Amino acid sequence: MKFLWDSALGLLVVTGGLLGLTLPFGKIATAAGVSAMVWALVISLGAGSVLLCALLLRGQRIRLTLHRLRYFFVTAAVSYAFPNLLMFSAIPHLGAGYTGIMFTLSPVVTLVFSILLGVRRPNLLGIVGIAVGFLGAVMVAVTRGEAGQPAEFFWVAVGLLIPVSLAAGNIYRTVDWPEGTGPIELAVGSHLASAALLLCGIFTQQGGGSLALLGGVPLVVVGQVASAAAMFAFFFRLQAVGGPVYLSQIGYVAAAVGLFGGTIFLGEHYQLLTWAGAAIIIAGVFITTKAQSQITTKAQSQTGEKVAA
Repeated sequence: MKFLWDSALGLLVVTGGLLGLTLPFGKIATAAGVSAMVWALVISLGAGSVLLCALLLRGQRIRLTLHRLRYFFVTAAVSYAFPNLLMFSAIPHLGAGYTGIMFTLSPVVTLVFSILLGVRRPNLLGIVGIAVGFLGAVMVAVTRGEAGQPAEFFWVAVGLLIPVSLAAGNIYRTVDWPEGTGPIELAVGSHLASAALLLCGIFTQQGGGSLALLGGVPLVVVGQVASAAAMFAFFFRLQAVGGPVYLSQIGYVAAAVGLFGGTIFLGEHYQLLTWAGAAIIIAGVFITTKAQSQITTKAQSQTGEKVAA
């Protein structure tokens, strides 16, 4: 266990794998009649509660200020509630594997947003990576889900909104991170804020009776809560060991788990073009990750030269 805790590669595989389990769990739950909003609540409330217990056991607490409250609820809406709602709404129409491919687009879309907002300037390699990732996304979008069961373009658009929302969350969390606040405290506050938003939506739109359907899939609920809580624990350790660039690669592992898990265990079938597009997207993300690494290294060397001068 200590080897895993100190291994960036091991943490990457475990974290991405746990994230990928969300896709087949979500498909099983929605197939049993559980609404997308209720299943998104299971993730946020489950992960938030477990992480809160861990925080309290460490003798820490959530400190509430206007800035933190704003951060909690904006992050909750953009990074958790909305993308999870999109994901679990799209899975029954697109398949768990196809929806998982959307995770791989998040780093590319994040870089695009960084460029548009002036947060980061890309080099030539970064532009190439964006172009390659976009080509792969077009190839995947054209196939429209599982082979022989093309989904409406509306659901493809819903799926493509997932990485857009995740990317917006990535930018926001970086820009508005409350000073002096640790990542676990922010994760707890944001997940519980997401649960509060989702509960309001459930009671106003579906009624409390929709929660009763969770009783039909108790083992799936336990599995989802356990995997989500463990994923966030490993997530923060991976960020400490591997850094943010390495961390961004969990989407590849999650997509692979969703794609192969959907194919092997859920009987999903995808066209060759879908698999080719997924491979091209991953190649594009590797290129953009390399480009970001080059920019970071260059900035660090320039800073070192200034200090030495």
